[in-house]
Amino acid sequence: MRTFKLQVQTTVDGYMAGPNGEMDWMRFPWTDDVSSYIAALTEPVDCIVLGRKLAEGFIPAWAAGPPGEPQEAIDFMNNTRKVVISNGLTESPWENAEVAGGDLTEIVTKLKAEPGGDIITYGGGTLVSSLIANGLLDELHLFVNPTAIGTGMPVFGNSGDYQRLDLVKAQPFECGVLALHYVPKRS
Repeated sequence: MRTFKLQVQTTVDGYMAGPNGEMDWMRFPWTDDVSSYIAALTEPVDCIVLGRKLAEGFIPAWAAGPPGEPQEAIDFMNNTRKVVISNGLTESPWENAEVAGGDLTEIVTKLKAEPGGDIITYGGGTLVSSLIANGLLDELHLFVNPTAIGTGMPVFGNSGDYQRLDLVKAQPFECGVLALHYVPKRS
């Protein structure tokens, strides 16, 4: 079975974006130690899962080759298979991306049963909250930025249940970002 990972930037108070989707709180530029850590995290990945709203900005932004991003990262984002979770789209408007609709647990279970490498998601907020609430992630990689914003889009939405996690590793970086690698505590 393939490993399904979450990689998300977060504030110290647990938000992945501001109330209007702002991400100007993220700490840049990253230092080489962050880039090396992320390269190791994504090396076994051959599938990216995105929510529709995030895909609408994410896929075109990477296709344009964002300035300041290393070519290896641009190539990874553009050349890796993408699955966009959406019940509103019937076909993909993007290259190298397919749309999957229906029951989220069924979609993820099917993806994880396919042959291949690891699967990674970057969000968006609704997708991340649903994946966490339904216990569909195998690893959570939270990149905690040294900023508190007070309100916004929480990483852990209102699932109504405790999300118990075991810490695998905590890695501080020179730029002040802290990577926290968790696995869900299974009963």
